[in-house]
Amino acid sequence: MSQSAATFIRQMKHPLKFRLFLFFRLPAAFFAGVRMREMDEAHCVVSVPYKWLSQNPFRSTYFACLAMAAEMSTGALAMAHLYHSDPPVSMLVVKLESEYFKKAVGRTYFHCEDGDTFKNTIEQCIRTGEAGKVEAHSVGKDKDGEIIARFTITWSFKARRSPAKA
Repeated sequence: MSQSAATFIRQMKHPLKFRLFLFFRLPAAFFAGVRMREMDEAHCVVSVPYKWLSQNPFRSTYFACLAMAAEMSTGALAMAHLYHSDPPVSMLVVKLESEYFKKAVGRTYFHCEDGDTFKNTIEQCIRTGEAGKVEAHSVGKDKDGEIIARFTITWSFKARRSPAKA
């Protein structure tokens, strides 16, 4: 694992630093209760609770809160591999697909195992200067392991050229 990825992962796993990151950068996720549960270079687990701030009128977790946690489980992996990259690489969600199987009435845990795909795509973007895409998969499960939802989030990456190299 690269030193910069290890540093980023250590910061994301620190409860206070993660909450401050959410509060200042993603306040909706902060107030919805999104939390980092596990993370390493290859996988990430993020959770979102069913509570007053994340509910819908049907007594389950609002789909947008589920999507927020799913996106975080994929985006955190991408950010780990981009942290302090040279040249800098921009990232953007370009597509989101979802399927829902069961009402989310408790804490939902989103699992993404696409860290190696992110790493390889980002390295290729830096090496070639060409844009790249990753279709990342995040599966949301309840505490009993039953699948609540599946998300496919397509991320686009592009290495930024420095003014001196342009």
